[in-house]
Amino acid sequence: MTRTAFVTGATAGIGEATVRALVAGGWRCVATGRRKERLGALVDELGADKVHPAVFDVRDEDAMDQAIAALPGAFADIDLLVNNAGLAQGLKPAQEADLGDWQTMIDTNVTAMVRLTRKLLPKLIERRGAIIALGSVAGNYVYPGGNVYAGSKAFANHFTLALRADLHGTGVRVTSIEPGMVETEFTLVRTGSQQASDDLYRGSNPMTGEDIAMMIKWVAELPPHLNINRLEPMPVNQDFAGFRVARED
Repeated sequence: MTRTAFVTGATAGIGEATVRALVAGGWRCVATGRRKERLGALVDELGADKVHPAVFDVRDEDAMDQAIAALPGAFADIDLLVNNAGLAQGLKPAQEADLGDWQTMIDTNVTAMVRLTRKLLPKLIERRGAIIALGSVAGNYVYPGGNVYAGSKAFANHFTLALRADLHGTGVRVTSIEPGMVETEFTLVRTGSQQASDDLYRGSNPMTGEDIAMMIKWVAELPPHLNINRLEPMPVNQDFAGFRVARED
């Protein structure tokens, strides 16, 4: 039986890599995101029978509802929700931070995730499916300038574990994956600077979107009686003591 995953933030990075990994493993995927052309490219690459593009901004509840209601029959029975969509904006200390940046992070990383999860829970329970959420080490170990991003990821980490408690007895598996440094478009989006992104990852041998996608696929395909509560992967060159990074020559 072919299983179906609903993957948010599938236009780049971890989300895009996850769609590729799952489809390679025989899954169908509902791939969501704002960038229609990128989702279209995924469909062209992987096949319309394997990927259904759902173009919407996760902050727009009406658009979310319309996208869910419009799922074709082959993609309507969701077995796996991958709560991946999220972002960070700004690195200024709290007293200098932009309130608009804070609200965008809350709307994307917290409110949208909660709404989508609640809307898909009945189907996930019916299917005895799984939920995998992308939190962050920033939700466990704060750093200067992390403020609302760190807070939003702490929420994501703990909301996911709370789901695990609430879904006890339903057969639904729930996992929080909380990565450290992953080289994607994340820092480019956060800073608006390709140079800042290059400087952050330079010589650090960071994890990749494909690395995290491999973990997501592994968790999703475990036998139904096994649950991984949380994973906290980091590259070898980063550690949680001050988020030190060892640079390689």
